[in-house]
Amino acid sequence: MAMLEDPESNIRSLNDMLSISNDKDQKVVKLGLMSLLAVFKDIIPSYRIRQLTEKELAVEVSKEVKKTRYYEYTLIRCYKAYLQKLISLEKQPHFYSVAVRCMCALLDTAPHFNFRESLLASVAKNLSSSDDVVRKMCCGTIRSIFINEGKHRGEATIEAVRLIADHVKLNDCQLHPDSIEVFLSLRFDEDLREDETEEQKVKPKKNKHRQNQEAPKPLTVNDKKKTRQELISKAREEVDADLRAVSFTLDPKERKRIQRETLSALFETNFRILKHSMSTSNLRSKANIVSPGASHPLLAPCLEGLGKFSHLIDLDFMGELIACLKKLSGFSDQQDGTPHDSTLSVSECMQCCIVAFKVWRSNLEALNVDLQDFFVQLYNLILEYRPDRDRGEVLADALKTLLWEGKQQDMLRAAAFIKRLATFALSFGSAEAIAALVTLKHLLQKNSKCRNMLENDSGGGSLSCLVAKYNPEAKDPYLSGALASVLWELSLLEKHYDISVSSMASNILSMATLNPTQNPVPILNVNPLEAFRDLSIERELSKPASKALSLNLKKRLRAKLNHTLSSINMYKEYKKQKKKNTKLKIIRKKVARV
Repeated sequence: MAMLEDPESNIRSLNDMLSISNDKDQKVVKLGLMSLLAVFKDIIPSYRIRQLTEKELAVEVSKEVKKTRYYEYTLIRCYKAYLQKLISLEKQPHFYSVAVRCMCALLDTAPHFNFRESLLASVAKNLSSSDDVVRKMCCGTIRSIFINEGKHRGEATIEAVRLIADHVKLNDCQLHPDSIEVFLSLRFDEDLREDETEEQKVKPKKNKHRQNQEAPKPLTVNDKKKTRQELISKAREEVDADLRAVSFTLDPKERKRIQRETLSALFETNFRILKHSMSTSNLRSKANIVSPGASHPLLAPCLEGLGKFSHLIDLDFMGELIACLKKLSGFSDQQDGTPHDSTLSVSECMQCCIVAFKVWRSNLEALNVDLQDFFVQLYNLILEYRPDRDRGEVLADALKTLLWEGKQQDMLRAAAFIKRLATFALSFGSAEAIAALVTLKHLLQKNSKCRNMLENDSGGGSLSCLVAKYNPEAKDPYLSGALASVLWELSLLEKHYDISVSSMASNILSMATLNPTQNPVPILNVNPLEAFRDLSIERELSKPASKALSLNLKKRLRAKLNHTLSSINMYKEYKKQKKKNTKLKIIRKKVARV
């Protein structure tokens, strides 16, 4: 209390509080650490304390300045001792969670203060902790640093990203996925890459005649004035630099530099994870090991991060990146483009396709690649999806990115996906089915000729005579002959237990009676990912309502249960009474004999 009332006068009390944390009782040590945390959070100044030079110490100052210097010196010394105590106690299992909690709280409260590097190193090391509580605390602290850059001017952000990158490299990409998911909280300026290209174009020109310049002339009066003005301007620049160091406002150029370094470290980590995943996938495929996702835990958050920051990737790396994604998603280098078995999970392969399309769409003018292989891969992955094993949100995002957002779709390819999505909607839950039907309807809206698949002819669709017979086992959508098929699955989906799925199927079937030239169908505003999330949320919200509706049934069951239990108890009592009666009869017989 004395420290909080007047920190400058009672700064020596920190030594007493530090001595309390050395007690033999574990509870006393924990309470001492938490008490010191509360005090430090209140008395830490809003600036970084600079160490005084020998010249500054030799100068005589007033009593107030001496008091302030002593206060800052004692604060830094005790703060350093406190951090050393936390780092040492972190290695002990009894104090592990308390020490990490204190370090996270200090880093979150004062990321601008001294010894930030030590705190960041400890917190970054515990991002992949086996303790769920500790890992969540550390991840929350790092996310707070990435979001609240006004506290530290972005300097702690680049330090944290570099530390995480070093941990990924040292541990050979074998960390918990949460240690990389924190990168999704990073924020970059949208014009970051544009400014970089402009600076590369506008370079200072070298003076070719610099060597032929004349010898320097003696200084005149005007030259002396110029040198004096230059000295004054340099002094002002130094003062401005000190003011910027104290304040939290960043110069725009300095902010761009920090963001570029952060982005460089981020992509370096992501590319390292991709290369490691490729090498382990090749080794596992040679060894005939089929257990997807076991050797590359960081791949899924890495792909998610690449998809989010795809518009900031340098053009020089995009061709190599898409080739890497193509290999990871399960395609060989053969000319026929046939897919091969991948050691990645279905969700990870779909994420590879998503990232490739996001990179391509953000650089349409500069990137000239063929993405047909990714359509083929998605066409085959749809049938390999399992709701209990794979992530439905990734599937919905893949349908949105590859099929729903495309401006133009080839007729044969669109028909193949329409037929496959209709088959898929019959097999899985309502959330996956609605995402598939939303995509199916969008493809029918974009390709009016594919609406012939809605006509229920005896020999197939109206274009069955023009295309090959439908082959549902074809791996290439162009060779499936889907235009010769009929969407009979929609008739079954009209009887779906979920009202949203059945109504969507009925809506799609009604498109067969519309004339595409006279009555155009309105374009849907909800994409597959939004439809999947909305239905998933509705399904979660409907669970309490279903419980409320079944209260009467619960009452009946409970009454039956109570009746059964009472019958069982009566039967037990009957058994006991019967045993007693038999014993009495035996005793009476013995007495009669005597």
